[in-house]
Amino acid sequence: MENNLIILGIETSCDETAVSIVKNGTEILSNVVASQIESHKRFGGVVPEIASRHHVEQITLVIEEALQHAKITYEDIDAIAVTEGPGLVGALLIGVNAAKAVSFAHDIPIIGVHHIAGHIYANQLVDKLEFPLLALVVSGGHTELVYMKEHGHFEVIGETRDDAAGEAYDKVARTLNMPYPGGPHIDRLAQVGSPTIKLPRAWLENSYDFSFSGLKSAVINTVHNAEQRGEMIKPEDLAASFQASVVEVLVTKTIKAAKEYGVQQVLLAGGVAANKGLRTGLENAFQQLPTVKLTVPPLSLCTDNAAMIAAAGTVFYQKGQRSSFNLNGNPGLDITIHN
Repeated sequence: MENNLIILGIETSCDETAVSIVKNGTEILSNVVASQIESHKRFGGVVPEIASRHHVEQITLVIEEALQHAKITYEDIDAIAVTEGPGLVGALLIGVNAAKAVSFAHDIPIIGVHHIAGHIYANQLVDKLEFPLLALVVSGGHTELVYMKEHGHFEVIGETRDDAAGEAYDKVARTLNMPYPGGPHIDRLAQVGSPTIKLPRAWLENSYDFSFSGLKSAVINTVHNAEQRGEMIKPEDLAASFQASVVEVLVTKTIKAAKEYGVQQVLLAGGVAANKGLRTGLENAFQQLPTVKLTVPPLSLCTDNAAMIAAAGTVFYQKGQRSSFNLNGNPGLDITIHN
């Protein structure tokens, strides 16, 4: 590794304007995030047009703040890593064009990074990656099991067939009249409730794929049926029952895949990685599988941030990958582009 390889990361795939400076792929020099949650909360979800406008307003300020926190200048930066996709196309374009502008103005190479690759490499900021490994990626738009035999190699062995886990959390929260984002509210309620309500588990036999649409519908039907009968359902018990179903499926499939693929390490990644029930479920399960190391990132690196993009960008930079000025926002980007 080059001494003091400095990467500037930019992440604008959804509703966080984030810029980070990372040294040697493991040391965060600065990590600035401008959140838009308050702007989107009243709409019950992210409004793409509003997200894009906020990114335009914030991106230059956030880049400058990240440089100041890191106490460096553009001359110290070896490369710029930017989220290329997937995400909201308008939001992605703000980050990509900001990266290209800085790249052009200061003659710094640019590297397009897959958003999920970033979430996976957030773990490198807290722990050494040991291959082969398996990453469980759980976020608002993604639920995937990704096998990696080496740095930069991604093989998706399981993915969601309908709703992602985070999406199901938000929809269930809306049914219970909780504000956006709903996931943290469901998680908090679940901690004080009991999983007494019978809800389905979609196992999809002989597959590592996931499905949460039926579970989400079952929760909504349970609420509506209770209302029609004039019965009272404890929200905390419903939250605990819903979370128990999600966690059981995620943990069971992850354990099974870890054994089948003979991995040395399992990484948890994505926004839902902040979920206390999921973190506890995985930690308890992997105590029964001591030959496999479980790495769970701190809460600050679970949600969207640019340090994870810089960490992934460091790996791709070292592998010789560069992007041209034809780089564009790609909302349907395939993670295997880096293989």
